[in-house]
Amino acid sequence: MNKKDFDVIIIGGGAAGISAALWCDELGLDALLLESAAELGGQLLWTYNAIENYLGVKTENGREMRDVFAGQIKQRNFTLKLNSKVQSVNLENKTIKLQNGEEFQAKSIIIATGVRRRKLNIEGEEKFRGKGIIKSGKRDGESVKDKTIAVIGGGDAAFENALILSEFASKVSLIHRSKNFKARSEFLMEVENNPKIEIITDTIVNKIIGNEFVKNIELKNKQTKKIYNFPVNFVLFRIGVEPNTKMFQDKLEMNERGYVNVNNICETSIENIYAVGDAANPISPTISSAVGTGATAVRAIVEKLT
Repeated sequence: MNKKDFDVIIIGGGAAGISAALWCDELGLDALLLESAAELGGQLLWTYNAIENYLGVKTENGREMRDVFAGQIKQRNFTLKLNSKVQSVNLENKTIKLQNGEEFQAKSIIIATGVRRRKLNIEGEEKFRGKGIIKSGKRDGESVKDKTIAVIGGGDAAFENALILSEFASKVSLIHRSKNFKARSEFLMEVENNPKIEIITDTIVNKIIGNEFVKNIELKNKQTKKIYNFPVNFVLFRIGVEPNTKMFQDKLEMNERGYVNVNNICETSIENIYAVGDAANPISPTISSAVGTGATAVRAIVEKLT
């Protein structure tokens, strides 16, 4: 398609972006949906647990939920461009340039770039990805059968994955940098009562060590300052997420964690620039909120145009 001008450009093809695209068609707006990956779905594609809290639909995992969403927008009228990485954005004149050189302009832009898993950025973190560093307890449980695994983190996701992995592994070590956990009390109680899980607190991971595969992790106790090697076969990181908003840094108002500040109609500090989904919602990073804010932004755009 040679057209370069749109009513709305949506950056990001996760739940929020898909919802925005659907509502653009519903309300008669000409929309372009840009997704950097080869398929739609965003974080849904790395949600391996069953989804049972999205009203009206239950799925075995995020990919299945993505398929439900994709099926619903199949007959909708908007332009979709996959494998489309944004090189630069001019928010003032609402133009977007892709890495392949294509440029587009719109009356409004919706930022739906979501979040990514936070990294420790330590030695071995990239080297052993897929070689002992696993993605998910639900997805990779069978691969750790009768092995030892370290789960790094202190929130719900870390505790939930530790419990899942304990069904397969010979031993699970849950390692956290402090004595205080963000996990829900029911998770904490269940982990504490699980004989296959040990909790190691006030400890940070310095590096991951191995040859072809992970053999040890180097730990440091924050209280005693002791540094030691801890033998494990597998490692799973669950240390939270961070928003994919770097390209908008110094262009939009954000909080100290990099989440975009928006008002009650999802509009940012620049008029006609909107942010939806997890990139602007650290309080409620849920599918329900993502879908709802995607719809809200489009309704707000229509109100301004009419």
